[in-house]
Amino acid sequence: MSFEEIYDTYYSKIFRLCMGYMNDHDWAQDVTQETFITVWQKLSQFRNESAIGTWIYRIASNHCLRQLEKQSKMPKAEMPVQIEDKQPPDTDTQVQLLYKCIAELPEIDRIIISLELEDVKQAEIANIVGLSETNIRVKVYRIKERLSQKFKKYEHQY
Repeated sequence: MSFEEIYDTYYSKIFRLCMGYMNDHDWAQDVTQETFITVWQKLSQFRNESAIGTWIYRIASNHCLRQLEKQSKMPKAEMPVQIEDKQPPDTDTQVQLLYKCIAELPEIDRIIISLELEDVKQAEIANIVGLSETNIRVKVYRIKERLSQKFKKYEHQY
């Protein structure tokens, strides 16, 4: 599979995964771009020991986790002034609400549900996060219940 085919196939999926972590359109775009730069640089080293999608999701997850770690280490005094968030013009309100709910989950739950929403097989998710497939199945069920409760709570507020 050429890089162009990989990019066309996975760009939207990786962007949505990054949105699940970042809950910020511009930041998710930056991390998605960094992911594909890494894929471009390391593609010749890919050993086909897993599906290419699994490898790319793992790279994206690692980039997301590193970005979140950098943000948590940044002293509050050096934080840039926040400008009022504006919704991207083509983004559905309920999708934004879903990203907000996902962003509130613990890190491991964010990656699991983001991959589940991308229709990644639970065996692959288990491989990416290092848990058993049975554990993934249970976690997906519980995460969906929590998201459903959060979603209902926020829907009543808006």
